[in-house]
Amino acid sequence: MSTMIVRGKEIIRICPTNPAKLEYSVNEGRSWIMRFSGNSTVGNFNDLLDNGKELLGTTNKGLFYSINDGRSWILRRR
Repeated sequence: MSTMIVRGKEIIRICPTNPAKLEYSVNEGRSWIMRFSGNSTVGNFNDLLDNGKELLGTTNKGLFYSINDGRSWILRRR
């Protein structure tokens, strides 16, 4: 897995200053926009994986998946 993935025309990454947040770029990483501002349920991201129709994220709270490009996350397994 990775802290940064390419998904379509976007690059999605774990925020380097706050691992609870995700950012995305549409200009090859020249600028970044907040995608997910984090919450206590999801916790801090460790890794990201593009799994086709969903994103997978491992966090300190478990394995989560997103079906909307990382805007919201659902617990798959603790």
